[in-house]
Amino acid sequence: MHAAYLVVTILVIVANAFSGIVALTRFKPILPRMAAVGVPESWLVFPIGTLKTAGALGLLAGLLGMPLVGIAAAIGLVLFWVCAVHTHLLAGDYSPRLLVPGGLFLSPAVGSLILGIAAL
Repeated sequence: MHAAYLVVTILVIVANAFSGIVALTRFKPILPRMAAVGVPESWLVFPIGTLKTAGALGLLAGLLGMPLVGIAAAIGLVLFWVCAVHTHLLAGDYSPRLLVPGGLFLSPAVGSLILGIAAL
């Protein structure tokens, strides 16, 4: 169980750290997609980029000996990605591109949370 937790959590850390840095730097290719679903560009740094990056750092802290911080970070990332998918659905974005944040970010975050709780 511990090996699965490590692998999944490292994947979630890398994905969310990358995604957070992309948002913090206002990477041009993501701007049209954000605008299309009604997310203001001013939200890229805070809350979006900050929350993703903080979640990644919290998961890293969990791996480095603070398991409750890691679980709290996983809960935060799950909530963040649920809200992101919900935002897309509210904006009428039912495209297959919606599966990317749902599949590549939400699912592993849920896995990290479940495996983190099981590892306690």
